[in-house]
Amino acid sequence: MRREALVAAALISLASPALASPALAQPHQGHGDHQAAGPHAGHQDPQAQEKAEPADPHQGMDHGTMDHGEMDHGASDQRAVDHSTMDHSAMGHGAPEPAAASPGPDMETPPPPEAGSGAPRAADAIWGAEAMRASREDLQKTHGDFTLFWFQADRAEFQARQGDNGYLWDLQGFYGNTTDKFFFKSEGEGSFGEPIEELEFQALYSRAIAPFFDLQAGFRQDLAGPDTSYAVIGIQGLAPYMFELDTALFLSHRGDLTARVEAELDQRIAQSILIQPRAELNLAAQDVPELGIGAGIDSFELGVRLRYEVIREIAPYIGVEQVWKTGRSADFARAAGEDPSVTNFVLGIRFWF
Repeated sequence: MRREALVAAALISLASPALASPALAQPHQGHGDHQAAGPHAGHQDPQAQEKAEPADPHQGMDHGTMDHGEMDHGASDQRAVDHSTMDHSAMGHGAPEPAAASPGPDMETPPPPEAGSGAPRAADAIWGAEAMRASREDLQKTHGDFTLFWFQADRAEFQARQGDNGYLWDLQGFYGNTTDKFFFKSEGEGSFGEPIEELEFQALYSRAIAPFFDLQAGFRQDLAGPDTSYAVIGIQGLAPYMFELDTALFLSHRGDLTARVEAELDQRIAQSILIQPRAELNLAAQDVPELGIGAGIDSFELGVRLRYEVIREIAPYIGVEQVWKTGRSADFARAAGEDPSVTNFVLGIRFWF
């Protein structure tokens, strides 16, 4: 029966290849490339096919390189393996474990509760105060307790206004350390072609009383108009939200009491461009006719300046400022032929070193 079946299959393949199944048309598919055997590949003699040995399932395997001594083919019954009882997670086939989280604020170890609770000079108990004195003095020097000099022209400007154009300067500086300083200040203004209207100098001792604030005391001398000397006491520093404050009380040698409050804010709007609002208020406890000062609010100034920093130490600016004299001071200004309300368009430079 086997011979007749093979003969029938060969005849069907020759008569109608399209009707033959792939398995019958190419009975040796998967056992090598028979196309390379010649034009008669796939059409072997049926009698030779009958006498041939059954197909070797291990055909194509290099048995010479295999260690058959270690292989137990009899024991390798794959049908007896129960895959349902195998722990695939232990074989590495499970889901990969997530990567360890990178260190961050939530994983950092907090400081112990006793941190910072020790004695401020604990080393003295071990080495002695005298042994630690040199180290303590060096620490103070390297952390700000050293002498320096600073000078700033906060305003040095030309003022264009109705009538006569004018000028103004506002200078200050100090020499000392972070706790104790000698402060000097100078302010003045006037109109071109006329005598200086205001000119003052201040010499002050400045002592730090709080972070960013100094208490200042000294004297002031006015040289324009009637010479007047003042005793000065005031506070200068940096208020919250970066407002620079400069306040002072002045007691003249005639007993006149006046006060001044200045505030300005540097607001950076670009890397090298800042806008600076500024306000100044002058007060008096009594009329001082010889100086054109009236009791109450003597004058009020409000302005804004746009500054460009060529470098941090040098910054030209433009701006506008309005000055008002009020009450009795306005009356004194009118009597002297002056306008109690003046608008100034300013062009100046700010520098420090």
